[in-house]
Amino acid sequence: MECERAGMAWYHPALFAIDAERAHALTVRSLAAWGKAGTPLATAPDRFLRLRSVVAGLDFANPIGLAAGVDKDGEAIAGFLGLGFGAVEIGTLTPRPQPGNPKPRLFRLREDRAVVNRYGFNNKGLDAGLARVAGTTGRRRGLLGINVGANKDSTDRIADYAHGVAAAAPLADYLTINISSPNTPGLRDLQAQPLLGELLAATRAAAGTRPLFLKIAPDLDRPDLDAIVRAAIDARIDALIVSNTTVSRPANLRSPQAAETGGLSGAPLAPLARAKLAEARSASGGAIPLVSVGGIDSGAAAYARIRAGASLVQLYSAMVYEGPGLPGRIARDLDALLARDGFETLAQAIAAA
Repeated sequence: MECERAGMAWYHPALFAIDAERAHALTVRSLAAWGKAGTPLATAPDRFLRLRSVVAGLDFANPIGLAAGVDKDGEAIAGFLGLGFGAVEIGTLTPRPQPGNPKPRLFRLREDRAVVNRYGFNNKGLDAGLARVAGTTGRRRGLLGINVGANKDSTDRIADYAHGVAAAAPLADYLTINISSPNTPGLRDLQAQPLLGELLAATRAAAGTRPLFLKIAPDLDRPDLDAIVRAAIDARIDALIVSNTTVSRPANLRSPQAAETGGLSGAPLAPLARAKLAEARSASGGAIPLVSVGGIDSGAAAYARIRAGASLVQLYSAMVYEGPGLPGRIARDLDALLARDGFETLAQAIAAA
């Protein structure tokens, strides 16, 4: 594995022998230590010049990002960037610390190469996360996104989002407002008007000139998705992240953990994620960049999303099954696929299918 050759052997199948949440925490801590030690990069994010692109005014060395939810508190930013990601998105951070939902709340569906989580925005709070981010300023090789949300017991969720965006804006390359987690009761109500319009106006103002992304659910029907796309464009949102985990369950799941409550991610999410990407591209007509998430586990899968209209992609659950070398492998294979099909730049391949 590329990361093991670089001297970082934290990933091992033995992690599957321990509780999923504990394994997650151990992985983040190991990467945090690896990043602080200044270990050489496993894969330089700018290794392949063909993969560079500009999205929302930002220069991405490659289109492969780490999705929010992996490094919730920004503990291992340098470590994750060291794996070869072009961008790392931390969070979701809420104004006040919160424990999240009762454990157990993270489940591996090994037979399906999937994960179910019902974390519930567990994090140490916005102030702690931003203090950690401030300590990495000037030492990062790659872009940083900060994903913000509302506290579960908040009496004014729009104010929570605006506060998070304003506080994080000076430290982030881009900001994401997450209104699509299925694990905070009522949160997805913010995807509908009039609350959506109020939220977008408040957070756009709070972000100032900093790029602002909106993360939506894959469980939206087509009319609702069309309405969100129009609202995002009207509010000058800089990109849509399509999409979060799903509360639906494909009929062919084999794992006994499939019935657990929470958001499903990983390989079974791929068909729905592809469909929602296509719908978002059709609804937007290319007027807003799209970030595709859900079931991306190879260079071929990333390439297919880009050709279907994604400007960027993000990984989450595939890292559980493919290991830390995955972003480097995707970058290498994606570069080869672009070259094979005669594309000199990534931008030429977007929506080329």
